[in-house]
Amino acid sequence: MSSDASAEDVLFFDVVARSSSLTEAAREFGVSVSSVSKRLSRIEKRLNVRLIQRTTRRLTLTPEGERYAAGAAGIAAELTELEESISEQHAELVGRVRVHATLGLGRAHIAPLVGQFLDEHPRVQIELDLSPLPLNIAGTTFDIGIRVGSLQDSRLTAKRLSRNRRVVCASPEYLERYGTPTQPKDLEHHNCIVLRENEGDYALWRFGEANDEIAIRVAGNLLCNDGDVTTRWCVEGHGVIMRSMWHVAPLLREGALVQVLSDFPTPAADINALYSATSHVPRRIRALVDHLAAGLGDRIEQ
Repeated sequence: MSSDASAEDVLFFDVVARSSSLTEAAREFGVSVSSVSKRLSRIEKRLNVRLIQRTTRRLTLTPEGERYAAGAAGIAAELTELEESISEQHAELVGRVRVHATLGLGRAHIAPLVGQFLDEHPRVQIELDLSPLPLNIAGTTFDIGIRVGSLQDSRLTAKRLSRNRRVVCASPEYLERYGTPTQPKDLEHHNCIVLRENEGDYALWRFGEANDEIAIRVAGNLLCNDGDVTTRWCVEGHGVIMRSMWHVAPLLREGALVQVLSDFPTPAADINALYSATSHVPRRIRALVDHLAAGLGDRIEQ
């Protein structure tokens, strides 16, 4: 086996080790699952060690595999840094960026901003993956994860793209019929439309700052796991919602919704870009993150 083949194997294994399954790795390379499995077997045979316990659904690194993956990640990062340093003198950005965002935010803001970015940098290829729930991108092949709200994973670097808060809204028709809440506790007597998202207690609406916070348990006859649906119900006059400003700002400007309880601030739910906490971040990733920050600042009312 030549040294060139060994170097390619290291980069190949770096991608496989960061994938959740053989299927995801195959999709990343644009080849069949069997091709990935056979190449992985050849590497293990050459090293005379088992690196991964695998099925088509799940990959689990052995202790030897974890050691090899750590070294492979370092080599891949050094190669990226080398290529970036060589091409830094050129204005043109080249390469692929994989981005994950939630459906609502992705459709409303991230996708349009990605389109603008590619107008300026046509040789960059962006793969935007949208899903109903946020994803912890640590250990995956995603380069950037867009998250709203609190952040926890220390393996990732975070850059705030935009300030954001969740606000309480209702339609003018609803408020005319049922009255306007003036205190958070008044929500206990209103039909609150509940959005079931993430893993938190979604029926607990919080007000105030971290050191002076109150929580109100709300209830109503409408629940859904889709933010667009809950917002539509609110516009139609069925109840009160708590939604991010990035989502409802246009409806507030149009008068379709009215913000209530504005004297009672809600905890921050800023929009952040998360990416690997390495010493060198590729220029195309840095450029895209900066573009998203500038664009969201213009699009979202604070």
